[in-house]
Amino acid sequence: MWYIQISRLIPVAIAMVLGGIIGIEREISDKPAGLRTHMMVAGASALLLILGEVLISQFSSTEQIELQSDPIRLIQAIIIGISFICAGSIIRSPEPMEVEGLTTASTILLASIIGITVALHQTVLAVGVTGLTILVLRVLKRIEIWLYHKKGGGDKEAL
Repeated sequence: MWYIQISRLIPVAIAMVLGGIIGIEREISDKPAGLRTHMMVAGASALLLILGEVLISQFSSTEQIELQSDPIRLIQAIIIGISFICAGSIIRSPEPMEVEGLTTASTILLASIIGITVALHQTVLAVGVTGLTILVLRVLKRIEIWLYHKKGGGDKEAL
């Protein structure tokens, strides 16, 4: 039934578009994980959750195997895998008390969760969270720069 598979592809595509929106912002901010990374993370998360549904329905339909599912375990597995990727984007710089990549790591994690949200058919929620994310990344960066200058800091555009 190819049309069922096409219908499962739609949430993956939506998740990738939403992840891509966050990725574009990261690209504009010249961060290491950008458009493609965020798209792949969101799409992979959605696909994994959808495949979990497929596995449960396929194995539950056979009389030989009684399968109990715990959807939280699948979500935990996704988050653990994504956390590994996020950890690789965090770098401690030679400057004392300077750490780079925390925001990028958090956007990668959030892109993953947006993918999960779309796979759970909560598209409006996923779109809203994507919008809030862009708002936070763009508006709060300006506020951080303003506060840094207000405290007497130099030219810190790389916040």
